[in-house]
Amino acid sequence: EVQLVESGGGLVQAGGSLRLSCAASGFTFDDYAIGWFRQAPGKEREGVSCISSSDGNTYYADSVKGRFTISSDNAKNTVYLQMNSLKPEDTAVYYCAASRVLCGSDFSRYLEVWGQGTLVTVSS
Repeated sequence: EVQLVESGGGLVQAGGSLRLSCAASGFTFDDYAIGWFRQAPGKEREGVSCISSSDGNTYYADSVKGRFTISSDNAKNTVYLQMNSLKPEDTAVYYCAASRVLCGSDFSRYLEVWGQGTLVTVSS
């Protein structure tokens, strides 16, 4: 079964840190790019970060640059999102998704697999 499972969400105070994990199964991890998205209540889904497993290229939204770091452990078929200096506006459900298109402008158009999401709540 093709699957992405997120974990690591929770409640944290502003300025704190969390590490999200996205564990992949059922497909050839090295052939895919994995991205993180988030959706806050009443807002549109936003692309946060992306990593291409094959070449390690990464992408970050301007809103998280310098605070979030994406990484990949290909041996564990897992992508991580380290989130530091969290702000209340980072509060959202975070999803990971996979595509055989490399990170870039077309990545979001060709998503094949989605995780179920993990809630991140940042209190002020």
